[in-house]
Amino acid sequence: MFKKILIANRGEIACRVIKSCKKLGIPSVAVYSDADDGAMHMRMADEAVHIGKSPASESYLLADRIIQVCKDTGADAVHPGYGFLSENQAFAKALEAAGITFIGPSVHAVAAMGDKIESKKLAKEAGVTTVPGYLGIIKDADEAVKIANEIGYPVMVKASAGGGGKGMRLCWNDAECREGFVSSTNEAKASFADDRVFVEKFIETPRHIEIQVLGDKHGNIVYVGERECSIQRRHQKVLEEAPSPFLDEATRKAMGEQAVALARKVGYYSAGTVEFIVGAKRDFYFLEMNTRLQVEHPVTELVTGIDLVEQMIRVAAGQKLPFRQEDIKLTGWALEARLYAEDPYRGFLPSTGRLVYFRTPEENATVRIDTGVSEGSEISMFYDPMIAKLCAYGKDRAAACDAMLDALDATYVGGIGNNVNFLSAVVGHPRFREGRLSTGFIAEEYPDGFHGATLPAQRRTELLAVATLLHAREQARDRARVEQLPVRHDLPKQDWLAVAGGEEVSVAMGDDEVKVGGAAIRIHGDWQPGDLFFRGSVQGKAITVRITPRSEGWRLTHGGTELDVVIRTRRAAELARLMPVKVAPDMSKYLLCPMPGLVVSIAVTEGEAVKAGQVLAVVEAMKMENVLRAERDGTIAKVSAKAGDSLAVDQVILEFAEQEKPAEEKKPAKKK
Repeated sequence: MFKKILIANRGEIACRVIKSCKKLGIPSVAVYSDADDGAMHMRMADEAVHIGKSPASESYLLADRIIQVCKDTGADAVHPGYGFLSENQAFAKALEAAGITFIGPSVHAVAAMGDKIESKKLAKEAGVTTVPGYLGIIKDADEAVKIANEIGYPVMVKASAGGGGKGMRLCWNDAECREGFVSSTNEAKASFADDRVFVEKFIETPRHIEIQVLGDKHGNIVYVGERECSIQRRHQKVLEEAPSPFLDEATRKAMGEQAVALARKVGYYSAGTVEFIVGAKRDFYFLEMNTRLQVEHPVTELVTGIDLVEQMIRVAAGQKLPFRQEDIKLTGWALEARLYAEDPYRGFLPSTGRLVYFRTPEENATVRIDTGVSEGSEISMFYDPMIAKLCAYGKDRAAACDAMLDALDATYVGGIGNNVNFLSAVVGHPRFREGRLSTGFIAEEYPDGFHGATLPAQRRTELLAVATLLHAREQARDRARVEQLPVRHDLPKQDWLAVAGGEEVSVAMGDDEVKVGGAAIRIHGDWQPGDLFFRGSVQGKAITVRITPRSEGWRLTHGGTELDVVIRTRRAAELARLMPVKVAPDMSKYLLCPMPGLVVSIAVTEGEAVKAGQVLAVVEAMKMENVLRAERDGTIAKVSAKAGDSLAVDQVILEFAEQEKPAEEKKPAKKK
């Protein structure tokens, strides 16, 4: 076994690998950049070494620097995690030359499967079903358009060295194909230092299902079930589960055997994932093979009991797999929700800043939390926006979904935009609960973006009851403070008005109940002023409600739905109706930067006339390019930013000229 392992990564995956190192009693070495100084992974490891500046290209992608740290610290093995150098054959080869073990597959396998074009050729040779497409290198946008027309739209333009949704564009016509080629090439070069792209047919209404494989250096290879990864946004996975609610035993076996055949073709050992696109009739096509640990590996661990990271380490050390194919059983159901620093209410734009609050439920038999941050950590613009992975386990899919909803309700992220409410809305969606999934789920169910989950009438009543109890508790505290007495448990029984969403409802506090509009709601809970959660029961049903104080009242969040509530006396409500409403300033003539990011290009000049839909600028944030377009026809009056500028959210990029209002027609004077 290894003497010491260096983890060439950061964030939650670095922390995850360190946990398995501790389990095996192996000392670990963390590396960190300027932006990650003080991060959780460097605190968890036995040693931590600074390797460079904040941009990944100046730290986590510096193979020579990482190898030197191995030599300096005596680390005889490197676990690459995922992303960064995890599928970089040059890095694996350099480690081999330095006598350091790469905890992953052979250099040959990394090279063969890491190149998406070559991997498809090998898959065909191994008898694996593949998607129709053009596997040659495409030199420019014109050639990409020509190939797309030969294959037939829709097509996917994809980076050959890509992964994690980067360097991928879905194209439905020539214009989108040209634009997609440019963006995919740029993203691929920035993320993988390899700008090659290819084009393949896009399978409509597809599912994304992947097979986990494990192999050792003695020729043993098994498949460890599948993961359903169809819930995606911009080709980035959002929710994953194991097993898939779609596969039957025959399809699972066929996909598993094809995955093993491909792995055997390249002499694969370590953990790897063979990804498939699955059609409506359970027809499946090879997509790519990831020669590394997957982000969503925890769901497989939860339903099989196999520690995949531990097995990667043991295999790299030359040990045999301790199980055969027939030994692997899938028990129960597991879901993983990716908690991202992004604002779903603003088109899922990346959010950066400090985690003022970060509370999650305690880990237990049904909940697992993988994270690399804690309260007070900084989410920077330099890396992926992941905050944590929330995993839930149950005896069946319904139980796992319920456990996930409970875990999301008990998660509080404050200080930055986050997608907790969106995740709750998806898991609670009837179509998701039925298992009717496809990679188009989010685009189909939220075509105009996410504006919050629908608030059922019964839930609204329950939240109003919770707000009334909160208000009564605050009143009791304030009264005790004035009287300089200990806080009393008897609550004021005054009549109030609850104001929510522009509506007023009569509410009153009783002994064990709240009257909401005349309806009696039984309620119990231990909430005290300052608590971030209300945990208790409403109408005999257990409930967790996230509490966000506002300048007046609270924002109550449950099941992905939000309700802003203010409790007032009738006289206060009467006076509040007389208050003037502040009108927001008109910012329609400005193009504002929607997220903190780096300006890649400005596509217009001052005085230029533009049409609705025309590209105005491209901004890069968290390694993804965001194309900003004109929402209407107009003329550019002023350009305030240039390529290379780092902008804050809502900083002005350019300004449109004021549109002239049409002159009023003069009416002829009436004759006397």
